Amino acid sequence: TGPVRRYPRTEPNRQVMGEFGHVYKEQYAVALFNSVRFEIEGGGGPQSQLLHRKNPLEDHSIFSGGLFQYLEGNKKWRNRFVFVADTYDVSFYENKVAHERGLHPKGTINCAGYKALTSMEEYLDLVSTSLPGVKAKVGSGPFVKGATQFPLILWHPYARHHYFCVLTEKEQTKWHAVLQDCVRHSNNGLSEECRVQTPAFTDAVRLHRQAQGHYGTWDMMCGGPPQILANLVMETLYPELRNLIGPRLKGKIKQRQRNWMLISEAVYKQVLSQTQAQYEALVQACEVETPRLDAALRTDMDQIITSKEHVSGKIRALVLPRAEQLLRRSVQPYVSSILEALMEPTSRGFSEVRDVFFRELVEVSKNTLNGGGKDKLGEHMEKISMLAFHPVKMQSCYEKVEQLSLEGLQQRFDVSSPSVFVQRAQILMREQMDNAVYTFEQLLHQSLEEKDQRGENLCKTIQCCQDRVLKKYDYDSSTVRKKFFREALLQIIIPYMLKQLAPSCHPDLPPFQELIFEDFSRFILVENMFEEVVLQSVTKDIMMAVKEAAVQKRHNLYRDSMILTNSDPDLHLLGESPSVDWAAQFGGGDEESDESPEGCGRSKWRRRQVVSMIKLDGMGPLPYESSTPMEPEPNSPDNVQEIRYLINPVVEMVVPASEEDLAVLTNGTEPGMLTLEGEEEEVTLITTVVEEVHRKSLQWKSAPQEVSKSITPYSLSTVSSGPTKGINQVYICLFSPLFKMREI
Repeated sequence: TGPVRRYPRTEPNRQVMGEFGHVYKEQYAVALFNSVRFEIEGGGGPQSQLLHRKNPLEDHSIFSGGLFQYLEGNKKWRNRFVFVADTYDVSFYENKVAHERGLHPKGTINCAGYKALTSMEEYLDLVSTSLPGVKAKVGSGPFVKGATQFPLILWHPYARHHYFCVLTEKEQTKWHAVLQDCVRHSNNGLSEECRVQTPAFTDAVRLHRQAQGHYGTWDMMCGGPPQILANLVMETLYPELRNLIGPRLKGKIKQRQRNWMLISEAVYKQVLSQTQAQYEALVQACEVETPRLDAALRTDMDQIITSKEHVSGKIRALVLPRAEQLLRRSVQPYVSSILEALMEPTSRGFSEVRDVFFRELVEVSKNTLNGGGKDKLGEHMEKISMLAFHPVKMQSCYEKVEQLSLEGLQQRFDVSSPSVFVQRAQILMREQMDNAVYTFEQLLHQSLEEKDQRGENLCKTIQCCQDRVLKKYDYDSSTVRKKFFREALLQIIIPYMLKQLAPSCHPDLPPFQELIFEDFSRFILVENMFEEVVLQSVTKDIMMAVKEAAVQKRHNLYRDSMILTNSDPDLHLLGESPSVDWAAQFGGGDEESDESPEGCGRSKWRRRQVVSMIKLDGMGPLPYESSTPMEPEPNSPDNVQEIRYLINPVVEMVVPASEEDLAVLTNGTEPGMLTLEGEEEEVTLITTVVEEVHRKSLQWKSAPQEVSKSITPYSLSTVSSGPTKGINQVYICLFSPLFKMREI
């Protein structure tokens, strides 16, 4: 086959991380300056009316239950116990007993960057885009034969794909909602509480991509910083590898796709391990300098602000006329259309959150009125407590906003897809639901502690708390949505304007850096001020558009001039209270639970489950389920030699031969076409090995074919060294009824 090129696996990663690291250090100092300035000057938006709890999933898991998982090692389906913890990682075990004993899971999936699919056709469409010019037939399945009509597939553009299935449509719907929630939560991996690291990281990623010519939103801004950086590396590396290796993959369509997935997974796994270590080192290096930078900022804050305003004024004089011209010509005509596309589905989603919350409380009141009393109240409140994290009950809310479409605007403003905005809206909806539930819990618990209430009085108390919370929810929902609309408009418009203005403005920016004192140059960057000027040019139009939309009653938005007076001045004190343990105080608590494997020194510690399990009677093995002990999962290739094998497969054949055939086979066999399994395959190299074995010897008896039946030394069998279709190298072994083996 000729020499195989050794691709410099660490070079692209080192280059991308080197460029990113330089930008990150610059943005870290800027983010620290902004954080200290905000701390000194104060500020902020309207105060939230609802309470917010810090750790809502404490002592809870999300879901667990049985799934059938496809094992690529033996191409069988096996029944697995799947457990989704409060981290939203999906862990699968041999069975439930293994989980309860605290054994290590067979595998764990971090769902960041994945898509949860329920259709093999949709999966094939995504797989067919991995290799250009290769498209599998619909219904054929790329090396996976569905065991039931209800598949569940986790697809990732770079990492390993995971295949599951269930027996009923009800199970599929429930599991799909759970997996979608895992993806949604895992994608939201950047903590908003990190006031320096997170802004520095997001700005560094954005500026790095802009330097490569990639403006606009990015679908793979998913997970924590190491995962996002791995995606950043793969954005450049993946096309290069595909163009280099793709044409050299041999075999049928399914096999080429499978081999490419293994290669992609191996590269991604290696890149991820490197970005993890490199990012940790980068953050540590910045944190070492933080005390010195912080001291300098607090000492010279006034001078730094004055210097920044001076330089910013000069940049504004240069950039603002061009930005305003671009704004009038290419942006203003589309602002109302973009806003309308965002507002309709988002407002429906938040309205559905309110309705779901209201329906759950009505159910509590009805059950209480029917004689349930406090004991029944505790049981219902235990379930409502985790309503925001119940993916099945929240699914109707999420589906409303999934209708968001920017069709006709995506190409103009370089928006890859609306998924970035959909998932952000869904996260905000979940937060508002949990805030409403937590506030209701605290108000109700406070009322029940003040006086003993039963029957109609208890229902009136529930109704009173409900009305107070819904009023607060309407106000907070309006505030959160208006902020979301403003941020979404900026995310769509600003990259477009920067892309249009960069060619004419960037050449004129370097001289402005000379106007900044050297001591302040780490905190004041010309590139950042240029973007701030562009931001200021469009902010007024965006604020006005959202303000006008608030006047339209159909969106259920409060006007900016309306400020809800705090009718509960002492309510914020309840926000410091822990979540109410309704099961312990008022009875109930029939939910599924399982012992914590760690114990933490608390023998009666229980982990309550948010979503109840589906219990199926007589859940037996599938027709395709393996009855043998589980074989290990196939590992992706970890080195160049293994990747080389996927590109240049080797097949071994055992061929019958007589004494007269030896001369022909050992001297006259040349590369060419070889017929295997009824199809002709191209052979580029042939190595012939003659092995002389007596038919009654132990070596002959140990052949796998002899286990099932006795054959003569002249019978034909084929031994493949891998699931290979394309042939690049062939080993031919000749057996004759002698004892010695010699290599030609």
